[in-house]
Amino acid sequence: MKAAVITFPGSNCDRDLAVALQQAGAEVSRVWHKDDALPDGVDLVAVPGGFSFGDYLRCGAIAAHSPIAAAVRDHAARGGYVLGVCNGFQVLTELGLLPGALMRNAGLQFICREVELEVASAESAYTAGFGRGERIRVPVAHHDGNYQIDAEGLAALRDQDRIAFTYAPAINGSIADIAGVMSENRRVLGMMPHPERAAEAQHGGTDGARLFRSLMAGVVAA
Repeated sequence: MKAAVITFPGSNCDRDLAVALQQAGAEVSRVWHKDDALPDGVDLVAVPGGFSFGDYLRCGAIAAHSPIAAAVRDHAARGGYVLGVCNGFQVLTELGLLPGALMRNAGLQFICREVELEVASAESAYTAGFGRGERIRVPVAHHDGNYQIDAEGLAALRDQDRIAFTYAPAINGSIADIAGVMSENRRVLGMMPHPERAAEAQHGGTDGARLFRSLMAGVVAA
């Protein structure tokens, strides 16, 4: 699997994401936001966490207008895999690759700790390595992770089995406790928790590494 990790001004998890993908066996390239094309043969585009452009205007909104944005949209339209983590999730909603929006956390506090997630769907390359209903532990670090979508959109996510992870218990006010959602073809995943921060034993847990290994196997098999 060939992966490209995008770096924006203010990204701070790009190296962590690249290392986690490399440890899963991926060949990783680094892409600057001012580039207007992805490396040839890329299977996965990974959009990291952090505070792209200082989170000015609206989280992820400025990043979604970077020169690389068109290439990411085209990659997704061709059926390519795209993973957005934390600020990357916000970017993917701003790009229109995922429905809904990320708002200020209920309680208006930054949340930075390990949380428990429930695997809501095992029907994707990202989650096939887990069992539906399995509980895993992954860190979060966000101030604007409150996922919201209208009733019609929520019904579509549920009917199409596109909710990847939910918080167990709730932490930030997200509707239906959603922590991660997928596109209709399940090749685009946005999630607020940081799997790259639970990818080595030294991190205190390796549940995140399972996501990357699952993705690697799914992409190779596709």
